[in-house]
Amino acid sequence: QVHLVESGGGLVQAGGSLRLSCSASGSIFSINYMAWHRQAPGKQRELVAGVLSGGLTNYADSVKGRFTISRDDAKNTVYLQMNSLKPEDTAVYYCTATIVESTGRKQYNYWGQGTQVTVSS
Repeated sequence: QVHLVESGGGLVQAGGSLRLSCSASGSIFSINYMAWHRQAPGKQRELVAGVLSGGLTNYADSVKGRFTISRDDAKNTVYLQMNSLKPEDTAVYYCTATIVESTGRKQYNYWGQGTQVTVSS
């Protein structure tokens, strides 16, 4: 069993910064892909940014140049540094990870519980 725990959300004024963290724990052999998604009220969940085990990253156009995703494989942790925040970034942010479990060496996709980010104008 694997668990993802997010932290770092909160309330910030427009133009400010926040750093989200997501740590994976449990029966982990390897983590192939880690990503952040978000869901605003009344909107569909969308991919914000992702990072492969080799370091290759991808970003939604709306956050390019403002957000940076990174990972620390020694800590099984992914980060999302969010700068120049805008009110439209307000959403619940979810961490996801594609993990190969130690037991059985099978790959599963896991989601965190979400953390609220609110940007005031």
